[in-house]
Amino acid sequence: MKNAAEQSGSSSTGLRFHRRAMLKMMMALPVAGLVPRASFAEAARSLVETVVMPGGAASWKLRALTPQEWTTVGVLSDWIIPADDESGSATDAGVPEFIDDWLDFQRGELLAEIQGGLAWLDTECSRLHGSTFVNCTSDEQRQMLDRIAWPERTAADDAQGVAFFSRFRDLVLSGFYTSEAGIRYLPYVGNQPQRGWQGCPAPVVAQLGVTNVALPLEQTLPSQGAVRPLTPSQLSARVR
Repeated sequence: MKNAAEQSGSSSTGLRFHRRAMLKMMMALPVAGLVPRASFAEAARSLVETVVMPGGAASWKLRALTPQEWTTVGVLSDWIIPADDESGSATDAGVPEFIDDWLDFQRGELLAEIQGGLAWLDTECSRLHGSTFVNCTSDEQRQMLDRIAWPERTAADDAQGVAFFSRFRDLVLSGFYTSEAGIRYLPYVGNQPQRGWQGCPAPVVAQLGVTNVALPLEQTLPSQGAVRPLTPSQLSARVR
């Protein structure tokens, strides 16, 4: 699993506040599916107080989670966003670090809900399979998640697990899509220089059902054949 600071190429402190700010501005996204990922669990079972990343080049000092909770967060995160041909997994993008940092920043009800949900998950797995969640087989983990991942078809007795998983999934998706890997996966094309603005595509405008959409911010002057940006007054006239 890669350290979050390694993913961004910036300091860990800068990354923490950058992703916190982005999280406040984004909405949770639906998850496409769940696929098992056991490698993180195997690598994380020897945790003590500090989580050491592969290669020993960097480490993550736990802020809110216990070592056992951290391990479970990593396994769960990779069930929600596994690696595929287009991007790495949630743990590759530093999602567990993000969640630990965000829980430390928020504390209060959110931290209690996540820690309570992780405890509930281990209790249920121990009751059914005699092992904590991370020590269950992939099939057993999937069976457990099938009980709580689909709110419309869960039993009333699993209400706590359903509420926990819904909140946890939101955190995973928020953490992934505010990481460098997640932004590339979207793909997000903001904050990049553009040769010109061609306006909102007609199919998108039609789908949104909006009118008075601004035209491209460039115009060709017939007399000179040169491209010149619109003046503020010209732009204002176009959006009235």
